[in-house]
Amino acid sequence: MQFTKMHGIGNDYVYVDAFANKIADPAQLATVIADRHFGVGGDGLILVAPPTPAAQAHGAVVRMRMFNADGSESEMCGNGVRCVAKYAWDHKLARVNPMLVETGRGVLSIALDVQSEQVASATVNMGPPILDLAQVPVAVAQVQATSAAHQFCFTVPGAGTFTGMFVSMGNPHVTIYVPDVAAVPLEVWGPRIETFAAFPRRINVHFVQIHSRTEVTMRTWERGSGITLACGTGASAVAVAGVLTGQNDRNVLIHLPGGDLRLEWRESDNNVYMTGPATEVFSGNWPNA
Repeated sequence: MQFTKMHGIGNDYVYVDAFANKIADPAQLATVIADRHFGVGGDGLILVAPPTPAAQAHGAVVRMRMFNADGSESEMCGNGVRCVAKYAWDHKLARVNPMLVETGRGVLSIALDVQSEQVASATVNMGPPILDLAQVPVAVAQVQATSAAHQFCFTVPGAGTFTGMFVSMGNPHVTIYVPDVAAVPLEVWGPRIETFAAFPRRINVHFVQIHSRTEVTMRTWERGSGITLACGTGASAVAVAGVLTGQNDRNVLIHLPGGDLRLEWRESDNNVYMTGPATEVFSGNWPNA
């Protein structure tokens, strides 16, 4: 089975052409191929697959199926979907711009920046944020409203009490503001918050430091993968949280450990737009699929 290693600002996955390859157990494959010591290494496995008939009827030309490093299937990855579009274009599976890609969040539109016949970066219409707690989902009885709009307190055994804002971008996120993201013991707090009982589908955890109304830094503990260098859906959730908590404008530059993303939550259509690079690293053959 041929694979391609790709990343969006360090959020790296192993990509497989599921037009040409039939993967019997992608969840199991993800756990071994994503292992950074005994496999190819990455935050997980992404299949670049034919769209379902329903999505094809809405214009989708390719489908993204995303599996975290622990084998769990996730709905969406903002950095991953940019790479899916790049893979489909560069490997000539689809040559349309903008490109419609089927995801667990629905069919998303991706505008491609093509240079010398290859995709360098892309802008993804991530769709509208979901703010209703039950739909994120969050168990409402286990969090407490605060005097600040859209912010809730919750106490996690072994980690402490946090104030956060909950947003779904097709997958669940919590944004927690801190004075210094570098001082956060992410490897301790991250897994405990991710698996806290208030979050029935677990949750992606983001600690955010505000620099100005147009610039923030974030660090992420990603559900099913652990500490990652970037999270596109997380950056989208952080952009929404910044606006609703009154700390950021609708257009914001977000610094992540792997690089920068530009986010815009447009008032005109309520959709979040994310712009960033997509990079192919290398290809190879995996003998055990």
